[in-house]
Amino acid sequence: MLFQMMQVGPLAVNCYIVGDDKTREVLVIDPGGHARQIHEMVQNLRVRVTGIVLTHAHFDHVLGIEALKRATGAPLYVGADEKFMYEHMTEQGKTFGIAVPPLPDPEHWVNEGDVIRAGNFELQVLSAPGHSPGSIALYNAENGVVFVGDVLMRGTIGRTDFEGGSMEELLRSIRTKLYTLPDATQVYSGHGPMTTIGEEKRMNPFTQNYV
Repeated sequence: MLFQMMQVGPLAVNCYIVGDDKTREVLVIDPGGHARQIHEMVQNLRVRVTGIVLTHAHFDHVLGIEALKRATGAPLYVGADEKFMYEHMTEQGKTFGIAVPPLPDPEHWVNEGDVIRAGNFELQVLSAPGHSPGSIALYNAENGVVFVGDVLMRGTIGRTDFEGGSMEELLRSIRTKLYTLPDATQVYSGHGPMTTIGEEKRMNPFTQNYV
């Protein structure tokens, strides 16, 4: 697996470049800003971006989409249940005093069980609402990794006080979609350091009563 992480945008979102180290085809997950730097990293890695994937449509995860899409020509993948959030991004940005540029229309609205590919590298889409209505996680069983956006983070969980958030749904998503993965699965979140499913099941204080 080809893997690179960089922090981007005003809220230090973890942007991931992942894919097939043989074909050099990759997916960019959550380009939350600094599109030029992301594209420079892509060029330095000598890879081809075959898809841009959003774990969810909050303003801090989308700020680099338009420029990166223009630079790479790659299609955009967004969770189908996130359509309202995505299409009202300008209003969302104003709430936080952030000017969000016009966003391109996604080529693909994805659902639970869909597979997003870059060469022979595959990410299985898991529906994981709660932090936002259409949050998704992206699981690669072969390498034992899951990209979870802001659903689960090391020692904590995502906020649910934004529009469309639900603590009940978030905990259900963690319990039924993430905590059913093997304990050794490496968890890559939208913010903060890497963790594992096993560590969070044992140590995360927000989910202790929901394992």
